[in-house]
Amino acid sequence: MATNTYKIPQENASKVREGNSVFKKIERLVKFQFLFVEGLPVQYLPKVLFVSILLIFYIGNAHFAEKKIRQIEKMKVEVEDIRADYTTLKSELMFASKQSEVAKKVSIIGLEESSVPPIKINQEE
Repeated sequence: MATNTYKIPQENASKVREGNSVFKKIERLVKFQFLFVEGLPVQYLPKVLFVSILLIFYIGNAHFAEKKIRQIEKMKVEVEDIRADYTTLKSELMFASKQSEVAKKVSIIGLEESSVPPIKINQEE
């Protein structure tokens, strides 16, 4: 019969488990095994869950604040554009409402500017 080539022999299996991964090195340095000798420490679970919820809330709040800051910056740019348009339109309207400009525009339809000043009529009773 043929030999099984899929299974790793026992002498090589220990070398595979020892590996030089980053997580193995961290595990050797930190050594949290003393916490789990008697099982999972359930008494710390509510505190860990509370801190986890606070962290999630903190991260969400930071994302929300950054989104609002981007919206505020976008609105500032838009307000500056609208303010520039307003200033331009206001100056054009002021120029178009000058007496000389109005006289030029109404001369096309046949109206002329009066050269005689108006007189005041007083009525006595």
